[in-house]
Amino acid sequence: MNQQTVRRAAIATFAVFAINGFVFASWAARIPAVTRILELSAGDMGLLLLTIAAGSVIALPLAGTVVGRLGTANTIRVGGFTAAFGGLIIAIALAQHAVPLTAVGLFFFGIGIGLWDVAQNIEGADVERHLRRTVMPQFHAGFSGGALVGALVGAGLSALDVSMPLHLLAIVIAVCAAMVFVPKYFLPETELSGSKQTQATTTLKGRSAWTEKRTLLVGLVVLGAALTEGSANDWIAKASVDGLGTSEAGGAIMFAVFVAAMTLFRFFGGTFIDKFGRVPVLYGSLGSALVGLVLFVVAPNMVLAGVGAVLWGAGAAMGFPMGMSAAADDPARAAARVSVVSTIGYVAFLAGPPLLGFLGDHVTIRWALLAIAVAIVASILTAPAAKPLPESEHQRVSP
Repeated sequence: MNQQTVRRAAIATFAVFAINGFVFASWAARIPAVTRILELSAGDMGLLLLTIAAGSVIALPLAGTVVGRLGTANTIRVGGFTAAFGGLIIAIALAQHAVPLTAVGLFFFGIGIGLWDVAQNIEGADVERHLRRTVMPQFHAGFSGGALVGALVGAGLSALDVSMPLHLLAIVIAVCAAMVFVPKYFLPETELSGSKQTQATTTLKGRSAWTEKRTLLVGLVVLGAALTEGSANDWIAKASVDGLGTSEAGGAIMFAVFVAAMTLFRFFGGTFIDKFGRVPVLYGSLGSALVGLVLFVVAPNMVLAGVGAVLWGAGAAMGFPMGMSAAADDPARAAARVSVVSTIGYVAFLAGPPLLGFLGDHVTIRWALLAIAVAIVASILTAPAAKPLPESEHQRVSP
């Protein structure tokens, strides 16, 4: 395939990852404000956040099949427009201080994000395969970079006391515009020799991926990494506000510190993976996440907590993208396996933080974050499953 086409697709893929991260962080950075507007406790907010997880849990297992029928570009468009529709409902709900309507909006938001996430990871795996070098962490750096911008925007708007409904309406307009133009630069569906040509056949056998030991173990690796990242996205700002006595803007800045560290390590992570291999990098990343998490929780002031956030963010950087690459090692089975691993990861990413909210009602949200350490240890133990799959073990499926 023409390398200019591949490079153009890589830029477009990076862009959709970045937009995805911006949208999610714009929401996450202002969760303390939403909690205040709706007059909810941490546990009640956790219950409300479960509606995002519910929408994604429905969408994620079906995403491989949807990609097989519509292609990655159109699946991302469907996901983006659905997420924007959810954002519009949330904006209306917050203006009316309506908790049930907010839950409806979050449900659609979760569906859209689920479809969008799986499709962008499948596209990223195809681009990585054509480039013949590790670039998936850089795509996820795009997500983190977008999240960093979103967090900073959230902090700025919070400091300026800009209303959440107005904030969300601006995001909805931006997402709809991006969905029209960006995906048209993806790799052509009809020219691929990898996963896209075999999507239709692969997704018919998608359920079998749930019985594959390696796929499930890779899913466990991603589960710990996703919970580590997702919990920070949802709770590091509020944990800073409640546990360290900082302002809402200060909490958003702490979130930005976490995301900045994660973005930096994702951007340069591909070099380390190509040099040392997936498994050693996973060990180092997960170990850093564990140390950083504990330091953030026990730190007596914002400075030490910030150091913990840096280590936590650096450690959370590599698990998810390496899991996606591992799931997509065999092009013929990429859609089904990425869908399975994404489902496991995003259930942890979205459902884990609300459960921490319930725990936070009893021990404070800051101390509740220590529960993540159990998942990190589980990921460390299953990290060898992410070792690259030899080509001789690929399951070839004819298009």
